[in-house]
Amino acid sequence: MTDEPSTPTRRTAVRTGLDTTGMTAWRGFIEAHSRVLERLSKELLEEVELPMTWYDVLVQLSEADEHRLRMQDLADRVLLSQSGVTRLVDRMVRAGLVARARCTEDGRGMFALLTDQGLETLRRTYPTHLRGVQQWFADVLTTEETEVLARALSRVADNARPPAGSEGTDRAGG
Repeated sequence: MTDEPSTPTRRTAVRTGLDTTGMTAWRGFIEAHSRVLERLSKELLEEVELPMTWYDVLVQLSEADEHRLRMQDLADRVLLSQSGVTRLVDRMVRAGLVARARCTEDGRGMFALLTDQGLETLRRTYPTHLRGVQQWFADVLTTEETEVLARALSRVADNARPPAGSEGTDRAGG
């Protein structure tokens, strides 16, 4: 008998707890998310010179009451940390797309406000983004697949959403 370590003749898979279909769905979700966002980001930068994160902030502010959000609420909506959204808004303020205002209710909080220039930028860039979403996402799904995917991803997002009042400090900065 020798003291040589035995070498496996084939690779052993890491146990994941997911069945093959579950792992395929997970990997498909990750790859689809990454590739579609990469395409959309590239199109926005090349065609209208706007980063995707800036576009997301403009959309969130345009949909908010009075076109304004508290900084923490904006961070939650664009899935950035508080410090990440602060740096992002700082750059957008310098570009004239967003303004800041003190919260009159408590005097400590800050709002991010959509400026007229920001709204015009959103109007100018929206067709590019919509065309990309249509091409890289919507056009490849049937109506039934879209309905199933919408329900399934809503459940996944709801399940992973931080509890109310938590800070969500595990998000990436920007």
